[in-house]
Amino acid sequence: MRKDIHPDYQEVLFHDTNADVFFLTRSTAKTKATREYEGKEYPYYPLDISSASHPFYTGEQRKTSTEGRVASFNKRFGAFGGRSKKAAE
Repeated sequence: MRKDIHPDYQEVLFHDTNADVFFLTRSTAKTKATREYEGKEYPYYPLDISSASHPFYTGEQRKTSTEGRVASFNKRFGAFGGRSKKAAE
């Protein structure tokens, strides 16, 4: 391999803040923050979502509406739409 062309490949501590789970893996992610984990200092990278909190991996279902999109829109904004037939005549 040529020198000085590859990014620094190191152990990085990833933290899923949603599920409060830590992952220690090797990565080229750049971060200035560090955190101690199992007695050793690692570069720290917080995540909003990972396999520990994503619905696809956890099996949790999201709530979905039983009514359609158009019905939902009309329910919310139908009164703003147009004039009634009586006012139009």
